[in-house]
Amino acid sequence: MIDRARTAGASPLPWLGALLAIYLIAPIAAFLVRLRHGASSAPGLGGALVTSLVTATIATAIIALLGIPLAYLLARARGRAGAAVSVLVALPLALPPLMSGILLLYLVGPFTALGRLFNGNLTDTRAGIVLAQTFVAAPFLVIAARGAFAAVDPALEDVARTLGHRRIAVFARVALPVAWPGVQAGLLLAWLRAFGEFGATVILAYHPYSLPVFTFVQFDSTGLPSTVLPVVAALAAALVVLAAVQVHGRRRRPLAVLPTPAAPRQEPAAPLRFRLEKRLGDSFRLELEHSADSPRLAMLGPSGAGKTVTLRLLAGITSADRAEIEAGPLDLGQLEAERRKVGYLPQQSALLPRRTVWQQVNFAVDADPALAAWWLERLDLTGLQDRFPDELSGGQQRRVALVRALARAPSLILLDEPFSALDAPVRSRLYRELRRLQRETGLATVLVTHDPEEAALLADEVIVLDDGRAIQQGRVSEVFAHPASPTVAALLGMPNTHAGRVLRPGRIVAGQLELAAPTGELVPGHAVTWAIRPEEIALGPAGAHPATVIDTFTVGAVDEITLAVATLELIVRTATTWGLQAGAACRVDLPAAAITVWPAESDISAEASDEVARIQALPQ
Repeated sequence: MIDRARTAGASPLPWLGALLAIYLIAPIAAFLVRLRHGASSAPGLGGALVTSLVTATIATAIIALLGIPLAYLLARARGRAGAAVSVLVALPLALPPLMSGILLLYLVGPFTALGRLFNGNLTDTRAGIVLAQTFVAAPFLVIAARGAFAAVDPALEDVARTLGHRRIAVFARVALPVAWPGVQAGLLLAWLRAFGEFGATVILAYHPYSLPVFTFVQFDSTGLPSTVLPVVAALAAALVVLAAVQVHGRRRRPLAVLPTPAAPRQEPAAPLRFRLEKRLGDSFRLELEHSADSPRLAMLGPSGAGKTVTLRLLAGITSADRAEIEAGPLDLGQLEAERRKVGYLPQQSALLPRRTVWQQVNFAVDADPALAAWWLERLDLTGLQDRFPDELSGGQQRRVALVRALARAPSLILLDEPFSALDAPVRSRLYRELRRLQRETGLATVLVTHDPEEAALLADEVIVLDDGRAIQQGRVSEVFAHPASPTVAALLGMPNTHAGRVLRPGRIVAGQLELAAPTGELVPGHAVTWAIRPEEIALGPAGAHPATVIDTFTVGAVDEITLAVATLELIVRTATTWGLQAGAACRVDLPAAAITVWPAESDISAEASDEVARIQALPQ
């Protein structure tokens, strides 16, 4: 407490804030002091107050009906047109209210086409007051609501579409509830601004009196004493409205009554076939084609390779330049996202705030409550059905998101790095759960990941992506055993990759190290890149190559040892504890069958060819 007091005393922020607060409160305090001396009567005050209350409420209703959709569209708009509309909509804030009234006269005045259409009744009536209030107050709502809508996580709307909700339902059931605190603040500002509007109103509708106009007339005719009661009325009305919106009730927690769980129907999973094309900007183009033999597919690649774009194209939440997608007998390519009946799990759980777990898992338009109850039980979420998202751990949130996708019995589940943000124990548990679900229910999955171990664990086939194209695809065992290029090897987590050249058929040389390796039809002197997995290197006293330990550490039950072998640095992973320390000597074998060799993109130089010839001439 002392430290906080010292910090507050050392900072100028409390004093600066207090100075403005005093300035804003002081006039009200001075008025209350004056009020003790009484107030003169103000005939007509009641009618003026009612006029302002009614017109401000009508204006706010109009602003809400038209301004909330406008704010949503502006929050989603991109490009110059959206920016131009945003500036024009906010322009009344920069204009003196008197000038706003004059501008409105050019549109709805009694001698305009619109004014004559209504027989001049758009001015000097309550309609005129509403028009003036709407013009000056609408920007307050639009600006506040646009900011609130812009802060809504787009993944929430994407998931809602994959759960069968059409765009208007996504707006009404997702975007608006999530943005509601900001929208509510904008509505409050709009009502208060409309209630206090004077400048535009006095130009457009001097009669009947609104409360600000009535107060001005009283002040102009008899001076300050006659304004006391109008000011009291205005303060009271504003305080009532502000107090009403400040009263926040506790979050309503509806208690769920779960039905009897019903297991999903056992149906054979359908392999996926697709051909996708999509251009993003001027520099990236995705072109991908795959025909799967297995219902479990993984897409592996670096950031920016196109993995997430591919998943979004499969889900239908990103439009494709070309999309041919078949899940078994189902043709998904021409269907909108809400009609594809796929489950989609984005990188974040995308749970809706202020909704319980039970409401989350039944959010799909065709969710089956009995099936949702079964999945809750299966994924160990029983008893959590009445919790809100902020009351769940990260692993629980991921499982809730998975149940939400599964509760509608989808034909396909799309998983976008579903476990990347979780700690290791939770991630390992979810791996096992998902693998069991794949095995027991025949669940068809497409998994996006950058982790090769995750791909190998949860998929039978893999596509290795780079720069929007598949650089290798096929069975997991085949791709991992025979990477098509050094790039694929690196993405599959093969750290022992080095340059070399062919010495003679079946032999390569890398630095000062000569190895047996499958050289195929490559001629002596040809430049190559070669790699070997760390777990394939054999460490033991009978090894063919001497080595020196550079570093060693233990990860769980596996030792990782960094060795200097001739002029190369190699990593060895072994479950056998050797007790080696940095600087120790040992021996290793690099089996030829474990080495993968790729021809280099360009052949080696003439000097290198001469070096190969010299080595070949040495006694064998």
